[in-house]
Amino acid sequence: YHIYTEYKKGTDEYNSISEMAVTERDPDQVEEIDQPDEQPVAPVSIDFESLRSINEDVIGWIYVEALDGVSYPVVKGTDNDQYLHMTYEKNYNFAGTIFIDYENKADFSDCNTLVYGHNMKNGTMFGQLKNFSKDDSAYNKSKYFWIFTPEKTYRYEIISAYTTAVNSDTYTLFKGPGQEFVDYMNKIVSYSDVKTTPGELGVDDKIVTLSTCTGNESTRYVVQGKRVDTLDVVKKSDSTKQTGDN
Repeated sequence: YHIYTEYKKGTDEYNSISEMAVTERDPDQVEEIDQPDEQPVAPVSIDFESLRSINEDVIGWIYVEALDGVSYPVVKGTDNDQYLHMTYEKNYNFAGTIFIDYENKADFSDCNTLVYGHNMKNGTMFGQLKNFSKDDSAYNKSKYFWIFTPEKTYRYEIISAYTTAVNSDTYTLFKGPGQEFVDYMNKIVSYSDVKTTPGELGVDDKIVTLSTCTGNESTRYVVQGKRVDTLDVVKKSDSTKQTGDN
Protein backbone atom coordinates (compact mmCIF):
# COMPACT_ATOMS: atom_id res chain seq x y z
CA TYR A 1 0.00 0.00 0.00
CA HIS A 2 2.85 2.38 0.85
CA ILE A 3 4.50 1.77 -2.54
CA TYR A 4 1.19 2.23 -4.37
CA THR A 5 0.58 5.48 -2.51
CA GLU A 6 4.05 6.76 -3.39
CA TYR A 7 3.54 5.94 -7.07
CA LYS A 8 0.14 7.63 -7.12
CA LYS A 9 1.44 10.77 -5.41
CA GLY A 10 4.25 11.07 -7.94
CA THR A 11 1.98 10.43 -10.92
CA ASP A 12 -0.66 12.88 -9.69
CA GLU A 13 1.93 15.60 -9.13
CA TYR A 14 3.42 15.32 -12.61
CA ASN A 15 0.01 15.08 -14.25
CA SER A 16 -0.94 18.33 -12.50
CA ILE A 17 2.29 20.03 -13.63
CA SER A 18 1.73 18.85 -17.19
CA GLU A 19 -1.82 20.16 -17.24
CA MET A 20 -0.55 23.53 -16.05
CA ALA A 21 2.50 23.92 -18.30
CA VAL A 22 1.92 21.91 -21.49
CA THR A 23 -0.24 22.90 -24.44
CA GLU A 24 -0.79 20.25 -27.11
CA ARG A 25 -0.46 21.35 -30.73
CA ASP A 26 -3.31 21.02 -33.17
CA PRO A 27 -2.45 17.78 -35.05
CA ASP A 28 -3.19 19.54 -38.35
CA GLN A 29 -0.46 22.05 -37.53
CA VAL A 30 2.25 19.47 -36.88
CA GLU A 31 4.10 18.86 -40.14
CA GLU A 32 5.03 15.38 -41.35
CA ILE A 33 8.59 14.48 -40.37
CA ASP A 34 9.35 12.99 -43.79
CA GLN A 35 9.36 16.41 -45.46
CA PRO A 36 13.06 17.36 -45.36
CA ASP A 37 12.55 20.84 -46.80
CA GLU A 38 10.04 21.85 -44.13
CA GLN A 39 10.74 22.86 -40.55
CA PRO A 40 8.99 20.51 -38.12
CA VAL A 41 6.45 21.91 -35.70
CA ALA A 42 6.90 20.92 -32.07
CA PRO A 43 4.07 18.69 -30.79
CA VAL A 44 3.64 20.77 -27.61
CA SER A 45 4.49 24.18 -26.21
CA ILE A 46 5.75 24.76 -22.68
CA ASP A 47 4.92 27.55 -20.22
CA PHE A 48 8.24 28.07 -18.44
CA GLU A 49 6.97 31.02 -16.42
CA SER A 50 4.51 28.74 -14.65
CA LEU A 51 7.20 26.09 -14.19
CA ARG A 52 9.63 28.60 -12.67
CA SER A 53 6.96 29.75 -10.20
CA ILE A 54 7.13 26.24 -8.69
CA ASN A 55 10.83 25.42 -9.07
CA GLU A 56 13.55 27.76 -10.30
CA ASP A 57 15.88 24.84 -11.04
CA VAL A 58 13.90 24.03 -14.20
CA ILE A 59 16.01 24.17 -17.36
CA GLY A 60 13.84 22.32 -19.85
CA TRP A 61 11.11 19.84 -20.70
CA ILE A 62 11.53 16.43 -22.35
CA TYR A 63 8.97 14.87 -24.68
CA VAL A 64 9.49 11.45 -26.31
CA GLU A 65 7.20 11.03 -29.32
CA ALA A 66 7.05 7.22 -29.40
CA LEU A 67 6.37 6.70 -25.68
CA ASP A 68 2.98 7.67 -24.30
CA GLY A 69 3.32 9.93 -21.28
CA VAL A 70 7.08 10.55 -21.37
CA SER A 71 6.65 14.30 -21.01
CA TYR A 72 8.34 15.84 -17.97
CA PRO A 73 10.15 18.92 -16.64
CA VAL A 74 13.95 18.70 -16.51
CA VAL A 75 16.01 20.30 -13.76
CA LYS A 76 19.65 20.80 -12.88
CA GLY A 77 20.68 20.28 -9.26
CA THR A 78 23.77 21.13 -7.28
CA ASP A 79 24.88 17.49 -7.59
CA ASN A 80 23.55 14.21 -8.98
CA ASP A 81 21.83 13.19 -5.73
CA GLN A 82 19.60 16.19 -5.05
CA TYR A 83 16.70 15.15 -7.28
CA LEU A 84 17.04 11.36 -7.09
CA HIS A 85 14.09 11.10 -4.71
CA MET A 86 12.75 14.66 -4.71
CA THR A 87 9.95 15.62 -7.06
CA TYR A 88 9.66 18.81 -9.05
CA GLU A 89 7.60 20.33 -6.23
CA LYS A 90 10.38 19.23 -3.83
CA ASN A 91 8.44 16.47 -2.12
CA TYR A 92 10.14 13.22 -1.13
CA ASN A 93 9.09 10.49 -3.58
CA PHE A 94 10.64 7.42 -5.24
CA ALA A 95 9.98 9.00 -8.65
CA GLY A 96 12.33 11.92 -8.15
CA THR A 97 12.72 14.36 -11.04
CA ILE A 98 14.31 14.11 -14.49
CA PHE A 99 17.65 15.93 -14.20
CA ILE A 100 20.82 16.57 -16.18
CA ASP A 101 24.30 15.84 -14.88
CA TYR A 102 25.42 18.70 -12.63
CA GLU A 103 28.62 18.99 -14.70
CA ASN A 104 26.67 19.67 -17.90
CA LYS A 105 25.73 23.15 -19.10
CA ALA A 106 22.09 23.98 -18.46
CA ASP A 107 21.41 25.01 -22.08
CA PHE A 108 22.20 21.57 -23.60
CA SER A 109 25.13 23.04 -25.53
CA ASP A 110 27.65 20.37 -24.49
CA CYS A 111 28.76 17.66 -26.91
CA ASN A 112 27.08 15.06 -24.70
CA THR A 113 24.39 16.05 -22.19
CA LEU A 114 23.47 13.33 -19.69
CA VAL A 115 19.82 13.19 -18.60
CA TYR A 116 18.84 10.88 -15.75
CA GLY A 117 15.44 9.48 -14.81
CA HIS A 118 14.09 6.58 -12.76
CA ASN A 119 12.90 3.30 -14.28
CA MET A 120 9.57 3.25 -12.44
CA LYS A 121 7.68 -0.06 -12.37
CA ASN A 122 4.43 1.65 -13.38
CA GLY A 123 6.07 2.94 -16.58
CA THR A 124 6.30 6.56 -15.48
CA MET A 125 9.43 8.74 -15.68
CA PHE A 126 11.96 6.77 -17.82
CA GLY A 127 10.24 3.41 -17.18
CA GLN A 128 9.29 3.06 -20.86
CA LEU A 129 12.70 3.80 -22.40
CA LYS A 130 13.57 0.10 -22.60
CA ASN A 131 10.74 -0.31 -25.14
CA PHE A 132 13.19 0.91 -27.79
CA SER A 133 15.18 -2.32 -27.36
CA LYS A 134 12.26 -4.76 -26.98
CA ASP A 135 11.52 -4.67 -30.72
CA ASP A 136 11.50 -2.15 -33.56
CA SER A 137 7.95 -0.92 -32.97
CA ALA A 138 8.80 2.08 -30.77
CA TYR A 139 11.62 3.27 -33.03
CA ASN A 140 9.47 2.74 -36.12
CA LYS A 141 6.64 4.72 -34.53
CA SER A 142 8.97 7.69 -34.07
CA LYS A 143 12.74 8.03 -33.83
CA TYR A 144 12.54 11.54 -32.37
CA PHE A 145 12.42 13.14 -28.95
CA TRP A 146 12.29 16.82 -28.01
CA ILE A 147 14.06 19.00 -25.48
CA PHE A 148 12.29 22.31 -24.83
CA THR A 149 14.17 25.15 -23.14
CA PRO A 150 13.11 28.72 -22.39
CA GLU A 151 15.30 29.95 -25.27
CA LYS A 152 15.18 27.20 -27.91
CA THR A 153 13.39 24.00 -28.83
CA TYR A 154 15.54 21.06 -29.96
CA ARG A 155 14.55 17.92 -31.82
CA TYR A 156 16.81 14.86 -31.50
CA GLU A 157 16.95 11.75 -33.68
CA ILE A 158 17.61 8.52 -31.79
CA ILE A 159 20.91 7.00 -32.92
CA SER A 160 21.39 4.29 -30.29
CA ALA A 161 19.58 2.37 -27.53
CA TYR A 162 21.28 -0.26 -25.37
CA THR A 163 22.27 -1.53 -21.94
CA THR A 164 25.68 -0.47 -20.68
CA ALA A 165 27.87 -0.67 -17.57
CA VAL A 166 27.47 2.01 -14.92
CA ASN A 167 31.05 3.18 -15.46
CA SER A 168 31.16 2.76 -19.25
CA ASP A 169 32.48 5.31 -21.73
CA THR A 170 28.84 6.11 -22.62
CA TYR A 171 28.93 8.64 -19.78
CA THR A 172 31.92 10.56 -21.16
CA LEU A 173 31.65 14.34 -20.87
CA PHE A 174 33.73 16.12 -23.49
CA LYS A 175 35.52 19.43 -22.93
CA GLY A 176 34.75 20.38 -26.52
CA PRO A 177 34.26 19.07 -30.06
CA GLY A 178 36.99 17.04 -31.70
CA GLN A 179 37.82 13.74 -33.37
CA GLU A 180 37.52 11.96 -30.02
CA PHE A 181 33.83 12.95 -29.89
CA VAL A 182 33.23 11.76 -33.48
CA ASP A 183 34.86 8.41 -32.66
CA TYR A 184 32.66 8.19 -29.56
CA MET A 185 29.47 8.73 -31.58
CA ASN A 186 30.39 6.06 -34.12
CA LYS A 187 31.16 3.68 -31.27
CA ILE A 188 27.82 4.18 -29.49
CA VAL A 189 25.90 3.64 -32.73
CA SER A 190 27.58 0.23 -32.97
CA TYR A 191 26.30 -0.60 -29.47
CA SER A 192 22.63 -0.12 -30.39
CA ASP A 193 20.09 -2.93 -29.95
CA VAL A 194 17.91 -1.36 -32.65
CA LYS A 195 19.16 -0.56 -36.16
CA THR A 196 19.23 3.20 -36.56
CA THR A 197 19.97 5.54 -39.47
CA PRO A 198 22.16 8.27 -37.94
CA GLY A 199 23.64 9.51 -41.20
CA GLU A 200 27.02 11.20 -41.15
CA LEU A 201 28.21 12.10 -37.66
CA GLY A 202 30.32 15.23 -37.41
CA VAL A 203 32.38 17.23 -34.97
CA ASP A 204 29.65 19.88 -34.60
CA ASP A 205 26.94 17.44 -33.56
CA LYS A 206 25.29 17.62 -30.14
CA ILE A 207 23.84 14.55 -28.47
CA VAL A 208 21.67 13.86 -25.44
CA THR A 209 22.00 10.63 -23.45
CA LEU A 210 18.84 9.53 -21.63
CA SER A 211 19.85 7.16 -18.82
CA THR A 212 17.84 4.97 -16.44
CA CYS A 213 18.28 1.98 -14.13
CA THR A 214 17.81 -1.64 -15.24
CA GLY A 215 17.20 -3.41 -11.93
CA ASN A 216 20.84 -4.50 -11.98
CA GLU A 217 23.09 -2.22 -9.93
CA SER A 218 26.00 -2.67 -12.35
CA THR A 219 24.17 -1.64 -15.55
CA ARG A 220 22.09 1.20 -16.97
CA TYR A 221 19.85 1.51 -20.02
CA VAL A 222 20.42 4.45 -22.36
CA VAL A 223 18.76 6.04 -25.36
CA GLN A 224 20.95 8.53 -27.22
CA GLY A 225 19.84 11.12 -29.73
CA LYS A 226 21.58 13.52 -32.11
CA ARG A 227 20.24 17.05 -32.45
CA VAL A 228 18.73 17.50 -35.88
CA ASP A 229 16.58 20.63 -35.55
CA THR A 230 16.71 23.87 -33.60
CA LEU A 231 13.52 25.92 -33.45
CA ASP A 232 12.85 29.38 -32.11
CA VAL A 233 10.66 29.51 -29.02
CA VAL A 234 7.24 30.98 -29.65
CA LYS A 235 6.55 33.89 -27.34
CA LYS A 236 3.01 34.66 -26.26
CA SER A 237 2.95 37.68 -28.56
CA ASP A 238 4.30 35.71 -31.52
CA SER A 239 2.54 33.60 -34.08
CA THR A 240 1.35 30.17 -32.96
CA LYS A 241 3.75 28.60 -35.42
CA GLN A 242 7.43 27.96 -34.75
CA THR A 243 10.21 28.77 -37.16
CA GLY A 244 13.93 28.19 -36.94
CA ASP A 245 16.99 26.74 -38.53
CA ASN A 246 18.98 23.53 -38.27
